[in-house]
Amino acid sequence: MAESQRSERRLRPAPLLFEPSEAAADPEHFFDLESIEDPADLLARATELTLAFRAAADRAVEYQALAAAQLADPRRFDRLTPADIAQRAEWTEDYAKKMIEFGRGLLDSGSPQ
Repeated sequence: MAESQRSERRLRPAPLLFEPSEAAADPEHFFDLESIEDPADLLARATELTLAFRAAADRAVEYQALAAAQLADPRRFDRLTPADIAQRAEWTEDYAKKMIEFGRGLLDSGSPQ
């Protein structure tokens, strides 16, 4: 079941395109959603973006965990403690420990890909 959830998270329902700098400077502008007049189209596009952002956030968390595990690797001469990692990532030390373990699991399984 965990594998099917991981596969579902890897789906990319909508491309996350970078906005032009002039559009990003406008606080009312957000991926051109404000220009969509049909509520059905607006709901569809906003839902696509929501799913894409969730997938991107999940993927970023996996990379955080990988980095934390690598930084805490006892084979590294410059390894960091969970407290050091927590401080850098603005986490609690307990959360850093969990992320290190999660990252080790990802490293062992060869994920993310």
